[in-house]
Amino acid sequence: LLHLKQTRHLMLPSDYHFEYTDCDVLGSRWRVAVPNKPDTCTGLPDPVKGTQCTFSCSEGEFLDMRSQECQKCSGGTYSLGTGVAFDEWDSMPAGFISHGMNMNIADIYTNCSNSTWIPKGDYIASNIDECTSTLSYAVSLKKAGTVSFEYFYPDNTIFFEFYVQNDQCESTDSEGRWMRTSEKDWTPHNLKLNRGNNVLYWRTTSFALVGSAVKPVLLRNIAISGVAYTSECFHCKPGTYSAKPGSAHCTPCPADSYSNKGATVCQQCEVDKYAEAGSGSCKRRPACTTSDYFYTHTPCDSKGQTQLMYKWIEPKICSEIVEGTVDNSTGGSVKLPASGQMETCPPCNPGFSVTNTSGCEPCPHGSYSNGTACAECPVGTEPVVGFEYKWWNKMPDNMRSSVYSNSYSGLRRWEVAGEYIYTTQGDLDSDYMMLSLTVPGYRLPHSVAKDDERSELSRISFVFETQCTADCTLYFMAGYSERTNDLVEHWSGTTRKQSYSYLVKSNSTVSFTWGFQRTQAYTFHTLQYSSDFAKMYTVQITNVVGGVASQCRHCALGSGSASECVPCPPAHYMVNGTGVCKSCPPNTFIRADQTVGEAACIHCGPNTHSNKAHSACVSDCRLDLQSTGGGEVLQYDFTPLANITSFQSSPRFTSKGLRYFHQFRVGLCGEEGREVAVCVDNVTESRKEVRGYACQSTVVPSEVRGQSVVSSQPFTIGDTLIGVTSDTSLDSIASFESAFITKSNLPDVIFYYRSSETTQACKKGRTTTIRLRCDPTVARKDQITLPSKCSEGTCDGCSFHFLWRSLYACPLCTESHYREIVSACIQGIQRTTYVWQQPLQCTGGVSLPAQTVSACVTLDFWLKVGVSTGTVAAILLISISCYFWKRTRKLEYKYSKLMMTAGDKECELPAADSCAIMEGEDAEDDLIYLTKKSFFTKIKSFSRERSSDGFDSVPLKSSSGLEMEMS
Repeated sequence: LLHLKQTRHLMLPSDYHFEYTDCDVLGSRWRVAVPNKPDTCTGLPDPVKGTQCTFSCSEGEFLDMRSQECQKCSGGTYSLGTGVAFDEWDSMPAGFISHGMNMNIADIYTNCSNSTWIPKGDYIASNIDECTSTLSYAVSLKKAGTVSFEYFYPDNTIFFEFYVQNDQCESTDSEGRWMRTSEKDWTPHNLKLNRGNNVLYWRTTSFALVGSAVKPVLLRNIAISGVAYTSECFHCKPGTYSAKPGSAHCTPCPADSYSNKGATVCQQCEVDKYAEAGSGSCKRRPACTTSDYFYTHTPCDSKGQTQLMYKWIEPKICSEIVEGTVDNSTGGSVKLPASGQMETCPPCNPGFSVTNTSGCEPCPHGSYSNGTACAECPVGTEPVVGFEYKWWNKMPDNMRSSVYSNSYSGLRRWEVAGEYIYTTQGDLDSDYMMLSLTVPGYRLPHSVAKDDERSELSRISFVFETQCTADCTLYFMAGYSERTNDLVEHWSGTTRKQSYSYLVKSNSTVSFTWGFQRTQAYTFHTLQYSSDFAKMYTVQITNVVGGVASQCRHCALGSGSASECVPCPPAHYMVNGTGVCKSCPPNTFIRADQTVGEAACIHCGPNTHSNKAHSACVSDCRLDLQSTGGGEVLQYDFTPLANITSFQSSPRFTSKGLRYFHQFRVGLCGEEGREVAVCVDNVTESRKEVRGYACQSTVVPSEVRGQSVVSSQPFTIGDTLIGVTSDTSLDSIASFESAFITKSNLPDVIFYYRSSETTQACKKGRTTTIRLRCDPTVARKDQITLPSKCSEGTCDGCSFHFLWRSLYACPLCTESHYREIVSACIQGIQRTTYVWQQPLQCTGGVSLPAQTVSACVTLDFWLKVGVSTGTVAAILLISISCYFWKRTRKLEYKYSKLMMTAGDKECELPAADSCAIMEGEDAEDDLIYLTKKSFFTKIKSFSRERSSDGFDSVPLKSSSGLEMEMS
């Protein structure tokens, strides 16, 4: 017992600390001592009654747990009173937890353990890979409070959400949890918190599946109020200070000064050293080089002269007094070249005129200029409005320069240089040198008719050049604002002087940004590639609201007295140099970029026709094609396939194992007002859409944002129908026949499309062929396959090919597709049945005729008729034969008698040649009858009784004797 008492008296205040117990139902609590070391539970002060649960200290104060009274924070520290703050991110603060996870729906293992939030000193940065990274912090509030923080969210290819869960794991509303992309540098965000336990979550997921660099989400200055008390003050972080006791926050040190942790005052840097604002230490100034200054021109004076000026890049950190080493291994500082050289001012940009002070001002509406003086457009013409910048004496009013490093800054890193604008040195080689152009909107000229098929609203063109010694990249982006935009194209490495054009199809695309990065590798205050640069020579954009004109063009005039320009009627073009409209040939459309001259009329492709406005060619999904070998004409009706059809490529995987697909949407054909294919980008709240006959987007199966899939990176692969034919090529587009070999004798019907969007890889735009193949076994309407050798639908990224097999791709049925089958005559009834030819290769069209029934006569009847007829004919033939035989015998008898008479009377005169009975003779008196014999007996006697002289010996009888015999 004595030993225990001695141990109790030896407990020092540093061996324990005080904490409050949980509040009871009455709102009271106890203060208890908690040992700092485990297994030490004796010698502690007894519990005492604590303050009320609603007790709190003011800003700049903390609760002294020994006296249970509020005390002011000393100099060099600060306090939020009822809250906690986190503004120092050299390491992960206590209580914060970061982990990575895979939100992919597929059961594929992905290692996301290293995909966490990373402290960066003044802020904490999210991951930039495909894993989902979560930063969480749990806090128990004694009363209702708030959480506030600043975030920088520049990249819309990342999902970024912030939400809070309570004791029951109930989250905040789904609408307010999604952060908006940063319109400014750092965006503040505040949210009310309820009393009790709260868990704060910051979560990001990247869906950038292209090779461009992804900008992470940045967080800083997280503050939470409502904890009721804080038992200690926080030291000011290095680079900040608090001079007075009771401070609620610390103040950053100005430039060229520094401070240590918990400082009450900032220290000035030495002369040969420098420090950025808010720095915790000073750095030695490097020797000035030619990369530390830039040249520019002053505005033109009244004499039309400009002055060449050399300026140090601000903020200036180099030293002009550093000398070279003895062995000359390190050169000394360079001096700023002398300024003041006078040069002749370049002319103003087209559409601007020179003022009395040699400045440039825009020409009024209805006039034009080549850069000298404004002139009114002649009657019958209209100004071609827009902006064309090719002289860079000063930064245009609608253009600005900025730098993005860890945030956006207003520093200018693009400088004008007369014939071009170029990039200057930045703070880091990994900085983005941003140049932005903003316009208010677009309006088509009066001479151009508005039409839904016409996709071009404006066109921006620029000429540029890059010179690099490292992996530099020039990005071109377009969107709603300087911060909310999408990557259009990028060029890596040294790029020769070239031009690029981009079609603007929406009035929401009003901001264009060029970003130049010398290297993607992060370098900390080292400049190895400062000599790398990007130059912009010309920038031109058309049809801009409030734009200026460099020329006027002829237009058709209205019938009113005002004689305003009006569009030519549909299917008409304007004759060169006049305002006269002339009709185009039949079945043609007018080019969007050229409405003057007969060349503006473009003939529609095979099996297409012009729409009502004659601005494009369309197909009504019906066509006639000659069959293979010049046979019959095949009629097709693809109307059942005209609805929007979606299909996907085979799955692909990123290096992290994230599964994604290329999704295609196709609107095959249709007249005006048809439904078009739409592909979207739903990664952020700034929903982007592209429309056309065919489009592609990248789809990631995910449970992020309560959606089953995330769609991004949409682009059109066909917005113009070129033609429909069975030929394997059309208008320089090949249909990749070898990828879809068939044994059918029916030709494939091929739809040819072209996209007006051009890219660095597809300088002539993308093309698409959809091959329709008759397959009666496929009743589905979405059986579309991709080439086996090109699983993404394309082998080069520019030409897309698809095979669509369907019953509805077969020709319409005609009479030649069926045959008739006639049944036997059964009980006087005969049936005729019609069946399809096999294999059947048609659909729709004529219907199969119904079975017909007709009366008939059976075979038994005709057999009886045939036998009877044959019998009668045989009898008749025998009778006729007998008749003529008897007649012949009579003639033979008379002839024989005549010959016998001639032989007995040789001396008499010859008898008459005729055997006929003389006139007056009685034929009945001397008739001699043959003996009556049977027919067969007569035949036998005829063959047996022939005499040696060749005559038959026939016994004769007199008629009287015959009568006697007959009697």
